[in-house]
Amino acid sequence: MKTEKATKMIWAGLAGCLALGALADGPSIRDVTVRQRWPWSRLVDVSYVLDCDPTQRVDVSFSVYNGAERLSCPLDALSGDLYKVSNGARRIIWDPMKTGYTNAILPRVRAELTPTPSPLYMIVDLTKEAGATNQIEYVYEEDLVAGQWGTWERNAVTNNGTPVESVIWTGVTNDALYKTKTEKLVLRHIPAGTFAMGTAVPPTLSTTLTKDFYVGVFEMTQKQWELVTGKKPSFFTADYESRPVEQVTYLDIRGATNDTPAINWPETGRLVGSTNFLGRLRSKTGIGDFDLPTEAQWEYACRAGTTTYYNDGKGTPGNLNSNDQINVLGRYKWNGGYYWTGTGWASGYRTIGATNGTAIVGSYLPNAWGVYDMHGNVWEWCLDWFIDKALPGGIDPVGYSTVMFNRVRRGGSYEHDATYCPSSSRFAGTPNEPYWFIGFRVVRTLP
Repeated sequence: MKTEKATKMIWAGLAGCLALGALADGPSIRDVTVRQRWPWSRLVDVSYVLDCDPTQRVDVSFSVYNGAERLSCPLDALSGDLYKVSNGARRIIWDPMKTGYTNAILPRVRAELTPTPSPLYMIVDLTKEAGATNQIEYVYEEDLVAGQWGTWERNAVTNNGTPVESVIWTGVTNDALYKTKTEKLVLRHIPAGTFAMGTAVPPTLSTTLTKDFYVGVFEMTQKQWELVTGKKPSFFTADYESRPVEQVTYLDIRGATNDTPAINWPETGRLVGSTNFLGRLRSKTGIGDFDLPTEAQWEYACRAGTTTYYNDGKGTPGNLNSNDQINVLGRYKWNGGYYWTGTGWASGYRTIGATNGTAIVGSYLPNAWGVYDMHGNVWEWCLDWFIDKALPGGIDPVGYSTVMFNRVRRGGSYEHDATYCPSSSRFAGTPNEPYWFIGFRVVRTLP
């Protein structure tokens, strides 16, 4: 990639530095200006012009330097035109107060902007604090297929015989940092789109998600919960680093309606409690938009371009209690969730061991977008209130606004038959109840 730099002094003593990083077709950035809003505000406006084909959309990488020193700049300090940017005049807003810098360094500050393709995966190191070197890494499709990240597959799933176009990172299950110790949180980029959801096969409820998002490749593990909160709440403690966290409530994750301030999706939007898991995760990583998925986001990510009973793209299974299809897709009652006592079957929660109850994340096949364990293992909390009615569908649905008794859980678990594990499976969960068969995964919805 050819990189050119041009620096000039502008209003407020800041320096703007232009990095003309071009993609294969030549997107580039020019006319960078950096201006602080002082004295009425410490926010810094970084204006630029993106030159690219009118049909293209690119992400913009932002780095800020104090002379030669690269400064810590967590994602939470940035807003504006960073993702899926089209050609034309654009602006990024940098909040230096979130990085702990004072006006003393601002005369020496320079910014670098580089156009990049949207990454396939995002990796967040939970052992590092926000803005630390290599705290966030990105996996691009070009690098993945070049073998730089281990094994990968193309078009691994067909939907009723038609290939679902995708490239997935299968090597994520082979690296101890991602699967065994799970010190790094790996998320897959999911493009906005329209799909059909619901219990019909094929589904019929047209639903549109207008925003791209990232979704956790694995369910949140016990080790990751510990790294964020310092606590170990789960029942299945053997191999705890790589098994999904359970016995955590919806309120533990987000906060409660009787908190101050009240936390109540969708009324209070993406607001979460500062001392709850998501509040701590946002603070630790500097990523202020981590949350639970909406029910629509969850099913979209689960189906991954399929319309079949499970997300393997095959026809409806004959035996809905136990069958070969679900055996390779996820942990459920009859492929390891329960265990044989010698005289009968007992549920996994009665024993603590590596072979019964929950499974180590990533033990089964991924879907077409490289996401694991969306069938079985543990149910997964979603944002929405649960009402036993037809789902609303439509554009960016947020569920019902009426305060109810239960929140939505999706996907089935190790305690349940295959009947409970299809892509459309949805049930209620009491938000303050610490179930041993409910966990969650996080999403990051882009602007």
